[in-house]
Amino acid sequence: MLMRVLAVTLLVVLFAGQASPQNPDIQKVLDRLEKLEEQNRRLLEEIHLLRAELTEHAVAAPATPAPEVSERLDVQESRTAELAQSKIEASQKFPVSLTGMLLFNAFSNGKFSNGSQDATAAALIRTPASSGASLRQTVLGLKFSGPDLPGGGKASGTFYMDFFAGTSSPFNNLLHIRVATLDLAWKNTTISVGQDKPIISPREPSSLAEVGVSPLTGAGNLWDWQPQIRIEQRFLMGESSGLRAQAGVYETAESYPATQPTAYAGTLEKARPGYEGRLEFFTERGRSRFEIAPGFHWSMTHVAGASVPSQIASLDWLARPFPLIEFTGEFFHGQNVAGLGARQGFDILPSDAVIPVHSAGEWGQVGLFPAARLSFHIYAGEQHDRGSDLVAGAVNRNFVYAGNFIYKLAPNVLASLEASQARTQYLGSIVRLNNHYDLALAYLF
Repeated sequence: MLMRVLAVTLLVVLFAGQASPQNPDIQKVLDRLEKLEEQNRRLLEEIHLLRAELTEHAVAAPATPAPEVSERLDVQESRTAELAQSKIEASQKFPVSLTGMLLFNAFSNGKFSNGSQDATAAALIRTPASSGASLRQTVLGLKFSGPDLPGGGKASGTFYMDFFAGTSSPFNNLLHIRVATLDLAWKNTTISVGQDKPIISPREPSSLAEVGVSPLTGAGNLWDWQPQIRIEQRFLMGESSGLRAQAGVYETAESYPATQPTAYAGTLEKARPGYEGRLEFFTERGRSRFEIAPGFHWSMTHVAGASVPSQIASLDWLARPFPLIEFTGEFFHGQNVAGLGARQGFDILPSDAVIPVHSAGEWGQVGLFPAARLSFHIYAGEQHDRGSDLVAGAVNRNFVYAGNFIYKLAPNVLASLEASQARTQYLGSIVRLNNHYDLALAYLF
C-alpha cells in the first residue's frame, strides 16, 4: 500500500507539472483520475483470476511449471503499481496536487532603482547601481479537487504562495499569499471566494522577471491580489461563441501617498469594499480566438474626515488571429485608482480639502510563438495622472517597456532573458530612467 501511495503521488506531480501555475484545470485532473481508477479496478480483477488459474495449474501438475501465467501475473501487478501513481488523497479523501515554480533570477539595475530587485518606477534620487541573484520569486501551489455539489456542481480550490515578503536578504524571505480561491462550479455558474486580481483586470504580460509583483505595476496594470467574492454566469451563443458575466465585491488596499502631510495618515481607513463588474464576449474560429470585455469599479476611500470616490471604467482584450501571434492588453480611465495596486489616489490640499487624482492607464503585449519551445513577448504600459490634481514630488507619468524570450529547455524547464526600461516623469517635468536586466531559470513542478 505504501508503494501504491508513493506511485500515486509521483504521477499526480508529473501531471501537475505540465500545467501553468496560473491556469489550473481541475476538471481534467478529475476525469483522468476516474479513468485510471476504473483501469486499476479492472486490472485487480484480472490479477485475482490469474492467481486462481496459477493455483489450478499447481494443483493439477505440481511438477510442471507455468511460466506463461506467472509472467502475465508479474506484468499485471507492475501495471497496477504504475496506475496507482496517479492519485494522492488528503485527509478528506479528495485529490490534492502540488504545483509551482522554482525560479532563479540574476538581475542588474540602473542608478534609479532605489535598491529594489524589481523597481516599478525610476526613483527621483540617484542611488548606486545594483545587481544580484534571488530565489524570492519562487511559487508554491496546491490544487484541490473537492466533492460533488447539489445540482451537478463541483467544488475545487487553489492556493499559491511566494517568498517575496520580508526583505531582499537571503535569510529574511517570508511566505506571501498570492492567489487563493475556493470555486463552487456548475455548468454555467461559478461562485468564487478568496484572493485574486481585480475582476476588471484579469490579464497581465508574460514575464519571468516580474513575478513577486505583477509586470507593469504602476504603469497600466491594475493587479493587487486582494480578498473578494465573485459570481460568474456563462451564456453560450452557438458552439464557439458566448458571454461571461462577472460581478463581485473586492477589498481595496488603501494607501497613503508619501507626498501628503503625515498628520492625516492615521485617519485613512486601510481597506474598503469595492463593487466590480465585467462582461466578456468571446468567439473561436478553428485555432483563432478573440475576447473583449468592458468593466467597472466603484468604491469610496475614507481619509481626513472625507469620502473620496473611486470610479474606474476598463476594457481588456485578447486577439489570437493565428496560433503564431497573440495580442493582449487593457485600458482604464477614472479617479482614485490606488486601491487596486496603482499609484497615488488622492491629494490633500492646503485648505484641508481632499480631492481624487484622475488617472488613465493602458498596457499591451505582442506574443510570438515561432516554435513549440520558443516564445517572444514585447510589452509596454503607462499610467498618466492629471497634473492639476498632484502636489510637488508626485509622479505625473510612468512609462515602462520591455522585451523577453522564453525557451523550454525541457517540457518543465524554462530559460528567459528580459530587458526593460522605466521612464518616470515627476511633476515639474523631471524625468528619470532606470534600466533592468534579468536572466531567469525556472523549473515547473
